Amino acid sequence: MTVDPRPLVAVLFGGMSGEHQISCATAGGVLGAIDEEKWQTFAIGITPDGQWVPMPSDPLAYALGDDGGYTVEAGDLRVAILPGSPRLIQFEVDGGGHPVPETVRTIGDIDVLFPLLHGPYGEDGTVQGLLELSKVRYVGCGVASSAVCQDKYLTKTDLGAAGIDVRESVAIKQRDWLGDQQEWEAQVAALGFPVFVKPCRAGSSLGVSRVDAPADLAAALDEAMRHDPRVIVEAACPGREVECGVLGTADGSLSASAIGEIRVLTEGFYDYESKYFAPQAVQLDCPADLPEDVARAIQKIALVAFEAVEGEGISRVDFFYNEESGRIVLNEINTLPGFTPGSLYPVMFDRVGITYPELVSALLEEAAARPVGLR
Repeated sequence: MTVDPRPLVAVLFGGMSGEHQISCATAGGVLGAIDEEKWQTFAIGITPDGQWVPMPSDPLAYALGDDGGYTVEAGDLRVAILPGSPRLIQFEVDGGGHPVPETVRTIGDIDVLFPLLHGPYGEDGTVQGLLELSKVRYVGCGVASSAVCQDKYLTKTDLGAAGIDVRESVAIKQRDWLGDQQEWEAQVAALGFPVFVKPCRAGSSLGVSRVDAPADLAAALDEAMRHDPRVIVEAACPGREVECGVLGTADGSLSASAIGEIRVLTEGFYDYESKYFAPQAVQLDCPADLPEDVARAIQKIALVAFEAVEGEGISRVDFFYNEESGRIVLNEINTLPGFTPGSLYPVMFDRVGITYPELVSALLEEAAARPVGLR
């Protein structure tokens, strides 16, 4: 039997978070951009209940549509990574979900895994920890930086300690809110209204609400707590919403993208619906119309923040820029940002001459060059 000499890239997508379909759409983009002359690919989908299954590598299968997007479903086949080894195996399961031993076969040893999972159970250090234990090299940030950046309050704590300007906020646990609502209402009121209520560890603006008056706070907290028992309440930050991508490459260098600006053309804010299903509601300006010194300052802060959280490979850093005061406030860091060809991160790098396929190749090469274990 002829052995394929190309390194094996496993593309992992789907997952157990509310961003499952966005993850699948991202996988379609990446699968279509991987250089097949250099890499062989194997697609792995994670069902909403956590089953790992082999998937077709057809990029067109996973696109978002008017009725939503693709959802990974489990059949009779499963895949797994052997503990302590990068070996990927495939096997059948019986009617009770138990492996059928005689059906086990080896797919190969994974050279690089590209995790395209957004939100909890994928972007938060959980999958990264599994891959570390299995000695699998992977694209993106490590366990600690993934966990910190997935938690909006921990991100602010870490970056504030590094001297980076972050907006004022209060973190509320569900059990504490249920125990003494008046105390938390007072803490939120001290921020001044309006405020934004967000799940600490969700993404794509899931569960996010703007609250303009105290009477609306409880409903907003209830909505956020449907996604996460830990919630962050942030003071409003007047200003333009701008973003900057960071790319780490195999030689250890970091580069910043052009600055992008999100402009919401309708009432409200940049929520889940407008991000993925109502493109007419927003406009992306890239490069953003900013003074050159302001753009450079945003790029510098993005690089400093990436290093402060020990980032690796890829991140998108989101800011608010207030033209009147000149204040640049870091909002959050996304360690696995939206990565379809039309997503903000690839578009911002395209504006500095790095195409989507080149971006995918750079990330794979950076991951392949890493040592396994502590680094």
